[in-house]
Amino acid sequence: MDRNTILRRLHAQVKVNGHIVGAAVGSGMTAKYAAMGGADFLLALSAGKYRVMGRSSYASYFCHGNSNHIVMELGTKELLPIIRDVPVLFGLFATDPGIHIYDYLKRIKENGFSGIVNFPTLSLIDGKFREALEEDGNTYAREVEAVRLARYLELFTVAFVTTKEEAESMLEAGADVVCVHLGLTKGGFLGAKHAISIQEAKRMTEHIFSVCEERNALRMIYAGPASTPVDMQYIYQNTSCQGYIGGSTFERIPAERAIYNTTKAFKSYGSFDENDPMVKIINGNWNAGDYTEFVKKYIEEHYMKEIQLGDLALVAHVSPSYLSVRFKKEMGISFTEYLVTYRVNKARELLANSSAPYKEIAQAVGYTDYVQFSKMFKKRTGLTPGEYHKIVFKT
Repeated sequence: MDRNTILRRLHAQVKVNGHIVGAAVGSGMTAKYAAMGGADFLLALSAGKYRVMGRSSYASYFCHGNSNHIVMELGTKELLPIIRDVPVLFGLFATDPGIHIYDYLKRIKENGFSGIVNFPTLSLIDGKFREALEEDGNTYAREVEAVRLARYLELFTVAFVTTKEEAESMLEAGADVVCVHLGLTKGGFLGAKHAISIQEAKRMTEHIFSVCEERNALRMIYAGPASTPVDMQYIYQNTSCQGYIGGSTFERIPAERAIYNTTKAFKSYGSFDENDPMVKIINGNWNAGDYTEFVKKYIEEHYMKEIQLGDLALVAHVSPSYLSVRFKKEMGISFTEYLVTYRVNKARELLANSSAPYKEIAQAVGYTDYVQFSKMFKKRTGLTPGEYHKIVFKT
């Protein structure tokens, strides 16, 4: 797809839909369904390939493999053969010493890619390591030059930037899209553990976009703390952003959730009523009010087994601390207190209706240690299991 056609489509999307979406992908399957879902363009990045291997996107910055070779193989073997109506961009590692930029750009175009994006980008590296790289000739300016040459070859260009100065350089080189890279995506199992706030992302975005106002370049952001539609709604409402590019948002996080929860579902049993909080969690179709119901339902069905709040938090894709606080706020008691009370009440029922050995009853309600069970039982009833059993049977 030629550059002018892409730009006409994107500007039309902004006018009609208000924004555009780019998806950084690491497999043909992700590309296929991202395109079906409405992605306006796809980015073939080495980070994407590492993501589907179960590694962090930052693996593309290490010597695990040649980034350009990885992207070329991903694009020509997995993406371009099945993607017809959506532009596919080549994630170009411009400081690769093994390529001649101009010749390699021609090869990229000849192989069917519609454009390029500067990734891996030096803009995500700082400190002494950045200084050492630049001293050796590995500079952001080489990424700018790659965009300039790509524009000369009529390739569509997306420029990742993290500062106003980088944005100005890319605009001067003729970049079609200026995308503020806000860091690795938060959320999920492999997501960034430390990310800037949405408010900080807003300030950073507007500061950089201020140099784009008199240019015709489209304005987008990449991930970071913005990993949900609600996050992006805030960005759209409070900045001049016109689009979102996501990688883990469209690939890693949905895959983590679907694979993990589907496997969990096959390991579980019971009702599959769509309104059941357990099923809502498995299907990813829940809201904040369902978390407590999910925990209560799980305890009801699995009180006889070991239950860890951390495991439930993983299934619900929230932190253990968040789930703990939310549960206590809604129930008035902690998760542990609720679980112990539930088990003791079940033990009382068994003691009142069974002559089974007390150790078996302890095991039936989730306690492998009878001493601990007896201690918890007495703390809540004032009686040992044996004393309680005798009183109940006498009455």
